[in-house]
Parts: sequence; structure tokens; C-alpha cells
Amino acid sequence: MGVLNVTPDSFFDRGRHLAPDAAWARLEAIAVEGAAICDVGAESTRPGSEPVPEAQQLARLDALLRAMRDGGAPLPISIDTSRARIAEAALDAGAVLVNDVTAGRDDPRLLPLVAERGAAVCLMHMQGTPATMQDGPRYADVVREVRDVLAGRAEAALAAGVPGERILLDPGIGFGKTLAHNLALLGRIGVLRELGHPVVVGVSRKSMFQRLLGRPLEGRLAGSLAAGLAAVARGADVLRAHDVQETVDAVRTWTAVSAAA
Repeated sequence: MGVLNVTPDSFFDRGRHLAPDAAWARLEAIAVEGAAICDVGAESTRPGSEPVPEAQQLARLDALLRAMRDGGAPLPISIDTSRARIAEAALDAGAVLVNDVTAGRDDPRLLPLVAERGAAVCLMHMQGTPATMQDGPRYADVVREVRDVLAGRAEAALAAGVPGERILLDPGIGFGKTLAHNLALLGRIGVLRELGHPVVVGVSRKSMFQRLLGRPLEGRLAGSLAAGLAAVARGADVLRAHDVQETVDAVRTWTAVSAAA
């Protein structure tokens, strides 16, 4: 799952793809680099970020969605949003998945909309909100608690009419977690896989690698690839990544070696 941020304040691309031409060029590049799907977002959810008004998000997405309606995207599109109004606009333009960091809790209209449109949904675990999530996150047993919350949110999606095969789960690495919490979740991805839904993992360039390795943003690729492969080895189905080509190459190589063992 390649990442395309149409925001001025993304922690990774710092607004490089906010302009419509730049966004579409990056979308095409993500397809060429081998992603199976592209996750497009118009609201940063990095630690400390504040909500962006729906009208502003729609304005950021407008040109991209119009281009999708006019000619189609070069690969399937996921919309990274917790708001039904944003999801509806993206689904109207051809998006096939809604990636919600609040797992359907922010907007009660979102899960019914996903069900009505026959789309898929990714439900992510987050303790708190983006603005508060890193203010001393605590768990008695992070793996069990994340599993239980995601199991409950999957049940909510099923109750809203979303078929089980269209539900994906994401442990929310870095979303209300310390380094120790992140490592515990990555090491036990299989516990989440036991819930019966595909598992999405996003570790790309995250600050956990500054804490673990002492690396600034530009030096976190190796850590991101290693953590992603460790997650795949433990049952993760989808890696959400900014460095698409490098991640695709790493997974293909790991798969080839594993098949030859």
C-alpha cells in the first residue's frame, strides 16, 4: 500500500505532493513501483496534529478525484479518512477502500456508508487522538488490549453490514504507543491475524526508528524495511509504505528466499 499525502504538513514528504500535478505524478509513480493499492489522505494524523475541516480536505482532494472520475486511476485507491463525507467523495470517484485511523468511531455514518457502497474498510487501533496519542500511552498488556479493541471494531463493521472479507485490521504502530509497545505488537502480529481478517502494518519512516536506532527521518529506510519484513514473516498481509519500490523489492526478495527454503 503506497502512501500519497495531499497535505502541506506530512511528516515525510512535507507537502511535495499537495499540487494536483505533483499528486498525480506521484500516484503514477507508485503504480509503476509496484504497489497493489495507493492510500490517499488529505489530513495529517502525525503525533500532535489537529483535525482539518472537511471542506478543506475536499478542496485538497478535488483535482485528484476529478482526474480519477475522468480517466481512472492507474491502480486501486484507498482513501485515508475518518469522515463519511470525505469517504463518499472518494468512493464516488472510484476508491475501493476506506482507511480509518479511528476504526469507525469518529463518524457513525462511515461504516454504514462502506457497507452500502460495497467497499472495504481498514480499521486501525489508536489510543487517544492524533493530538494527544503520544502523551504517555499506557497498557497493561498492549497486544491483548489492541486485539480486543480491533475485535470489537470488526464486530461493529459486521453489524453495519460490511462483509468479513472486506474488513482489514491495523494495530496502529506509533498511534498511542511507546517503542516497547510497537515492538511487542510487531513481534506478535499473528495474534491479530487470528481474528480472521487481513492485517495492515504501517511502520514507514516512523519516529520509533529514531528511538531504536538514533536515526533522523532520512535515515530510517533500513529500519522500516526490516520491521516490515519482520511483520510479514509473522503474518502481516499489507505493508503501508512511503518508499514503495524499496518495500516491494524487499518483500519480493524475502518471498523468493522463503519459497526456496
